[in-house]
Amino acid sequence: MATVIFSSSSLSTPPKPRFPKPSKTLIPPPPRFASFSNPKFNLKTLNPILSRSPAPVRLSNTTSDLIAYENSVPSRSLKSRLHNGETLYGLFLLSFSPTLAEIAGLAGYDFVVVDMEHGHGGVSDALPCLRALAATRTPAILRLPESCPTWAKKALDLGPQGIMFPMIDNPKLAKKAVSYCRFPQAGVRGSAHTVVRASSYGINAGYLSNYEEELLIMCQVESEEAVKKVEDIAAVDGVDCIQMGPLDLSASMGYLWDPGNKKVREMMKTAEKGVLGTKKNAREGAYLAGFAMPHDSPDDLRSRGYHMVSGTVDLGLFRSAAVEDVKKFKAGLQKASDNERENAKEDDEKYWSE
Repeated sequence: MATVIFSSSSLSTPPKPRFPKPSKTLIPPPPRFASFSNPKFNLKTLNPILSRSPAPVRLSNTTSDLIAYENSVPSRSLKSRLHNGETLYGLFLLSFSPTLAEIAGLAGYDFVVVDMEHGHGGVSDALPCLRALAATRTPAILRLPESCPTWAKKALDLGPQGIMFPMIDNPKLAKKAVSYCRFPQAGVRGSAHTVVRASSYGINAGYLSNYEEELLIMCQVESEEAVKKVEDIAAVDGVDCIQMGPLDLSASMGYLWDPGNKKVREMMKTAEKGVLGTKKNAREGAYLAGFAMPHDSPDDLRSRGYHMVSGTVDLGLFRSAAVEDVKKFKAGLQKASDNERENAKEDDEKYWSE
């Protein structure tokens, strides 16, 4: 409270109070916060546009020197990035762990495939993973357990950027897959676009105008029969990407335990050549997508013309890290035990020599 000071010049006249000027230090300056550019949203696009670009962020750590890559909100969809000639690198998520999905997004993967075909989860389990990926601004692709309109409808209503149909063996199945992704009269997809997550629960007024352009439709070629018709499958209107399935292909050829067999690799190259031959321009034909194997690295796939490369599976990463961790500890125990036995032997020899 300010102190009031009265003048002593006269007792007959009422004193005039004088208030000292408040010191500038009485009121602390407001805290300064880092300024961030606000995302600009456009109702005519599915993706918010942020005015900053991805930048590497170095994490301070006394035991490691990690660099995490900060994912900005993608100004372009996976589909538009492919049209631009980019090669995208992703991961398959089988654990249905939102935490691992979040880590994958923060690590900098271009996309994550939430696998409902071989993972244990369904649509309800996939949703938290999509939300975790959205928080890291990483596009999600949903792989269906089977190619049917019901699974496609439920998956698409969640709003992934891509959808993957398994076991597409001929052009007829490819056309059906595309129809599952289109609203009538272009297709058979059931409509609830006014309330589902894909349209931001009806808030995105431009969803119906843009969903076809934004959605990446992927068909898996993973059998001998499919390879024979791969060019016709890739040429189907609406098929954006052919995902090669090396394990199922090797099984269909009788080499389940030997996916690196020379005959399987030759069949893979035949399929790759067929798909790449349909890609006459950015809008015509299908892109080639694949999964790396021990005998076929991500760099090998990229060098052969793959534009989408999945390098690993979340469960595989954890398994390898866990096995190596245990192996390292057990090796340390064995080494310590050997040293103890050696020391005991030396002590025993010293005793008898004395």
